[in-house]
Amino acid sequence: MTVTPEFVLPQEVDVIVVGAGGSGLACALEAAARGARVWVCDKAPNPGGATAWAVGAFTCSSSEHQARAGVQDSREQHFADMDAVNAGANRPDNLVLRRLLVDQAPDTLRWLMQLGVRFVGPQLETPHSRPRMHNAVPGGGALVYHLLRHCRRAGVQFQTQCELQDLIVQDGRVAGVRVTLSGGRSASVHARQAVVLASGDFSGSRDMRARFFSAPVVNAEPVYPLNTGSPLRLMEERFGTRLVNADYAAFYIPRMRFVPATSPSWLVRLPPSRLVTGLMQWSLEHLPAALIRPFMMRLVTTVLGPEPALFKQGAALINASGKRIDLDLASPARALTLDPGNRGYIVMDHAVASRFEAWPHFVSTAPGIAYAYLRDYRHSRPDIYRSAQTLEALAGLLQIPAATLLESMRAHWLELGRDPDQISGPFYALGPVRGYITITEGGLTVNDKLQVLDRDDQPVPGLWACGSAGQGGVLLDGHGHHLAWAFVSGRHVGQQLAAAPPQARAST
Repeated sequence: MTVTPEFVLPQEVDVIVVGAGGSGLACALEAAARGARVWVCDKAPNPGGATAWAVGAFTCSSSEHQARAGVQDSREQHFADMDAVNAGANRPDNLVLRRLLVDQAPDTLRWLMQLGVRFVGPQLETPHSRPRMHNAVPGGGALVYHLLRHCRRAGVQFQTQCELQDLIVQDGRVAGVRVTLSGGRSASVHARQAVVLASGDFSGSRDMRARFFSAPVVNAEPVYPLNTGSPLRLMEERFGTRLVNADYAAFYIPRMRFVPATSPSWLVRLPPSRLVTGLMQWSLEHLPAALIRPFMMRLVTTVLGPEPALFKQGAALINASGKRIDLDLASPARALTLDPGNRGYIVMDHAVASRFEAWPHFVSTAPGIAYAYLRDYRHSRPDIYRSAQTLEALAGLLQIPAATLLESMRAHWLELGRDPDQISGPFYALGPVRGYITITEGGLTVNDKLQVLDRDDQPVPGLWACGSAGQGGVLLDGHGHHLAWAFVSGRHVGQQLAAAPPQARAST
């Protein structure tokens, strides 16, 4: 991505979007395509935000994919099913924003397809009553790639390594931003129409996690560290805006994942152009599974984590010192985050490991895409796969004390009712694993237009929010709802801003 040079930073535009993730790009494109002059700033070196790291699931009803598969579905059924999907939250949902999500998701999926994004599916995920999960090929990076391409064509200007410091408020209206550029220089950009906060969640802020969560979440490693929530804190301070559901520790907080590969495979680095993703989509839909599976494994093992079933079947979690970590099987990552270093290895003997070479026992799954078994990690992620005939040799490969590992595994097997003297090699280890936090749920209070509300629940003139920053209390449990909300909410704001007549723009 070629960033806007600092010396041509615009002084005034129609719309300023803070954040270049999925929601910010969607907002910028919709506004620019309808004639607005749009400037996007992001603190990261490259656009994409957390969307670029996502698996790429988009959940909606009434899609072309459903029609081809003979699935009878509706927006009303999707809306009703979300009661079951979000039941574990045990808190009120924002039903106005849920309605916005399910009503506009089908058109948003078609819009993304028109931009060049390819999807496979639909896949069923319980407790949905219909298959609704559509997966971008090959993942979230494809969504960013095509949105950026169209944003450039529409004339959207970008400034990366550019962090929001404050808002410019004139006569009670948000009229621009003050930012810090790469190198520490400060600058101001004015907005004739609106400032849109598309700055993501606060998963990257240890201080904010400590404010709302207990120690396991506080100690978790953020998947996207740049989502520090500073714009959210700024809205609290400037306007008294409330964060809704900020303390909701959903089932995926924290989650155990393998550490990222230091050298991603060539397949992951392919540009997700129409030609490349079209070939992938055709292959997934037409080629025998045996042919396409090795390529899919290189994709899914890049971003996935281990299933709790590994520990239920007898694997042990060992820390970097060789000591066993006692687990809550309902959420293994919680104990890992509390261990010094938040770093461990999954260790198992051959009897346990052999169960994870075929259905129904899999190491990892990308919902609706593929299941990954132990052999898949041996081939696709050799950097996190180790095997040896003895525990002493395995300890050497992991660079942990052999005596400590032997003592830990003997205690583990005895606890399971197994005789350590009857257990033989080979032995296996997967890792390192860490406890990660993928996303937080707390978003700014907004109205149905996604205007940011002040302490009196009145719209702050000139200020809007979308994506995680503008989540407004809508519950998004299950796979595919967060990305769907990002693009639906971003488009919703961009369309409203672009549709406003000039006189309304001046007073909004």
